[in-house]
Amino acid sequence: MKKLAVLISGAFLLMNTAFAGGILTNTNQSAQFVRMLSRNASTDLDAVYFNPAGLTQLQNGFYFGLHNQTITQTKKVDSKFPWLNDGYYEGDVKVPVFPSAFAVYKLDNWAFSAGFGPNGGGGSATFDRGLPSFEIPLTKLVPGLAGLQQLPAPLNYNISAYDADLSFDGSSVFWGIQIGATYKVNKVVSGYLGVRYLPAVNTYSGYIRDIQLNVNGQMQPAKSWLSTLSGNISALATQASAASTQLSGTATKLQQVVDGGGGSLTLAELQEAGMISQTERLQIEGGLQSFGYSPSQISTINVLTTKTSFSTAATQYAGQAAVLTGTANNLSGTAAGLADKNVDTQQNGAGWTPIIGANFNISEQLNIGLRFEYKTQLVLTNKTKVDDLGLFPDGGKSRNDLPSILAIGVGYKPVKWLDTQLSYNLFFDKGVDWGYNTRDLAIYKNLDQTKIRHREIEHNYWELALGLQFNLSDKFAVSVGGMKSASGIADSYQSDFSFSNPSVTGALGIQWKVNDRLTFDAGALNTFYKDATVSFTDPDAGTYKETLGKTTFDFAFGIGYKIF
Repeated sequence: MKKLAVLISGAFLLMNTAFAGGILTNTNQSAQFVRMLSRNASTDLDAVYFNPAGLTQLQNGFYFGLHNQTITQTKKVDSKFPWLNDGYYEGDVKVPVFPSAFAVYKLDNWAFSAGFGPNGGGGSATFDRGLPSFEIPLTKLVPGLAGLQQLPAPLNYNISAYDADLSFDGSSVFWGIQIGATYKVNKVVSGYLGVRYLPAVNTYSGYIRDIQLNVNGQMQPAKSWLSTLSGNISALATQASAASTQLSGTATKLQQVVDGGGGSLTLAELQEAGMISQTERLQIEGGLQSFGYSPSQISTINVLTTKTSFSTAATQYAGQAAVLTGTANNLSGTAAGLADKNVDTQQNGAGWTPIIGANFNISEQLNIGLRFEYKTQLVLTNKTKVDDLGLFPDGGKSRNDLPSILAIGVGYKPVKWLDTQLSYNLFFDKGVDWGYNTRDLAIYKNLDQTKIRHREIEHNYWELALGLQFNLSDKFAVSVGGMKSASGIADSYQSDFSFSNPSVTGALGIQWKVNDRLTFDAGALNTFYKDATVSFTDPDAGTYKETLGKTTFDFAFGIGYKIF
């Protein structure tokens, strides 16, 4: 039961949230994306992010754009771990403000651009009931204390249930600040070179409080009740040890009589010979009675038999003392691990992402955009206020890299009233170390580290999207889009703290060109994730399954303005 504190300490671990894109990356960087889902061949202002090499297709001038998204996401975990009170958990991710901004200065063959937006994370997740990784260690209190029923009355307690107050909040945002330059080589080819600075902030706060046990039908505060019980059992152990010492002393004295040739004498004969006093005889006879001998038996058994009985009883009491001491120590260790636990920490760090791009303006109808983002190496440093579990030592460092990305887009305008875009994103997740499975860490960290699985990637994450814009007039357009995402993670990656599911997304929206300088965009998308069912193996409860799912809704609006 001492390992319970270790198991609970494994509960507070990292959670990553992304809304559109790979495991960590947000590609939902503009209202235009939200309304049509495919922008990798864009030659509008949001090309600063999606297709920066295409910015030379803009007319000369200075452009500025500002966008915001309001995002809600529901995460669901349905655990079939057999000892949970209720295995269904639901967490809400709320992002009322998800801003992005773009600026471009275009002059002849050159375009200089800057962009800003949450390239990773950007939300706050709240699980009011915690997560299975929090609660599973607590469930083991009940079977772990079943042995109490074997203790002698009144210590033979029946522990039938548990309860606790659990909560977890986590937020994560990786801000992207991007600058770069685009050069038009000729009327067809343009190239881009840029860099993104990525300051990152993760915050985690949570607690496990008020752990209780149902003892003989009544809820009791677990820590204080187990501490009291440990003290009572320890007192019994002391009494058993003292009894063993006393019995052993009597046996030693009787052994001296046996060694002197008096092993065949009765206790009465021993007293008559002056070898023991009447008081000692009565004490020895009282001991024999406690062992189950009748008065008639006591009057006839000899010293050798009496000595053997006392030696046997002394050994038994010593064994009881050892068992009771071990039980008391285990209960004391368990009680210490059930104190209220709080965590409040922030992780800060920054990385750099080199970006290159190319654009091929084949004709007025056909445009092709390419973008490659290099791997972002990101080291986070803990700034910890409270860490009762010792998971986030103040000043400690950890890696949280973002993978390389290849983005390809094809824009085609078959007729004046229709714009089409096909986009493909490939996230090189296999090139990133994703660490270890958090559930395995919570269970096996101090038990058997060989059973902690490394989070593996079977194939790189990819997205394929098609967007259609219907130009109803020179000023007004409507758009729709669809996207298919295939997450390439293995089962070893998945846990309640971080999971990635394949999905399909649908989107629609509008564009309104208010005048020659001002454009307004608005849109909404909904992402439907396929539930993932994964298996875990627990050393105490065996193999069980969990189903992990989520849904995302995103509403966005933005403006683009040509200053001159």
